[in-house]
Amino acid sequence: MCSSIRWTGRAVLWAAMGLGLIAVLPTRACAGIPQISHVVIVIQENRTVDNLFHGLDKYLPQADVAGSGIDSKGQTVKLGPLPLKENFDLDHSHLAFTTMYDGGKMDGADLVKCSPNYGPCPANAAFHYVRQSDVEPYFEIARGYGFANRMFQSNQGPSFPAHQFLFGGTSQLEAHSPLFAANNAIFGAGCIAPTKAYVDVVDPSGSTNARTHPCFEHQTLADLLDAPPRAPGHPISWRYYTIDALNIWSAPDAIGHLCLPAGSPPRCTNPHWTNGDIVLWPPQVLNDIEHRELQAVSWVIPTGQDSDHPIGSDGSGPSWVASIVNAIGDSPYWENTVVLILWDDRGGWFDHVKPPIDRNYGYYEYGFRVPLLVVSPYTPKGYVSEKQHDFGSILHFVETVFDLGYIPPGDFVDARADDLSDFFDFTKPPRPFTHIAQPVPTSHFLDPNRRMTPPDDD
Repeated sequence: MCSSIRWTGRAVLWAAMGLGLIAVLPTRACAGIPQISHVVIVIQENRTVDNLFHGLDKYLPQADVAGSGIDSKGQTVKLGPLPLKENFDLDHSHLAFTTMYDGGKMDGADLVKCSPNYGPCPANAAFHYVRQSDVEPYFEIARGYGFANRMFQSNQGPSFPAHQFLFGGTSQLEAHSPLFAANNAIFGAGCIAPTKAYVDVVDPSGSTNARTHPCFEHQTLADLLDAPPRAPGHPISWRYYTIDALNIWSAPDAIGHLCLPAGSPPRCTNPHWTNGDIVLWPPQVLNDIEHRELQAVSWVIPTGQDSDHPIGSDGSGPSWVASIVNAIGDSPYWENTVVLILWDDRGGWFDHVKPPIDRNYGYYEYGFRVPLLVVSPYTPKGYVSEKQHDFGSILHFVETVFDLGYIPPGDFVDARADDLSDFFDFTKPPRPFTHIAQPVPTSHFLDPNRRMTPPDDD
């Protein structure tokens, strides 16, 4: 690993004045960050920045949060308040993305389908925000650590392909394939799904008329961790916390060589599924932190109750996330750990920022904004990032921390994204941790009798 010291603006100025410093600002962070040895990726459900962080600009004036938007009739619609737990869901399929995006006009949110669980959907259902009182732990984290103004989904669809991007950098069927898994898998997800299971794929024309079995074959970030190219024979530990092996949020089960389906009914037989690297009880992450068994890289998928999904959650998601942050902050892990908190897709909610469509992959990259919070002792208090980030940035950050290079073949989103380096200042000593208030106690999440449900109802 090379030195982690980043050039500051003053250093660049001194260099330009000929005072003996290198005069070129690096385009990416230095490979290898010795101050960081653990990265925890906490993935919640279905929110946009405008929906979840309405009013944050009162505390952080730089936060880009809108209180109104334009509908398909050209009228201004003011966002209204709702609780975190609701009785309806919004369409967040690939088609719903194209409807809301409307060729870049960003005026189709009123046309997105709303599906009530009971009772009617509210008028202009997509034009709502969550009451701050319901998500105060998130506001407290944003005020105390890092918040992203420009964090985008890498994909233009819902949870299943989103989690593929967050684990492997793509939802392509295989490397170099022009086809991307575009929507949620039906009748089961992954390589152990029944033969009738399928997922829509999108092609370069934008068509989603074709389908395939939801099992893919390409390299992932986990493969880089298993066999670091620059340190052969020295695997980097990882753990994936989820609820079961047959759902759209368990990303490893949809990668053929990471599942190795066998048996009847089929099950994943890759050793990661049997040696404890894939844990089918999300609260285990809290025990692992307490017992000093946290792995170098962790993906944490919530239960449905804790997911922030409008239908199915019980409003405890902010406390669930705070419990993870507090567990790390109150442990010896604090000084060498980064917690990345994000939401896997937009959930159909309105957001006013136009996504940066990729000219080469525009039929599926990129999607709308989602929130990102960055927690570490090296993140300045109340830092608001103006740089463009996406799911590839999460992977690129891990690759930078552990000096991994990119996921082969080197053209997935990790290779095209930034590495979140602007959130950190490693020239300063680590900050002490300040406890995050959580209305729901940690013991609630560790209750072994608490029933687990999928992260949402898709």
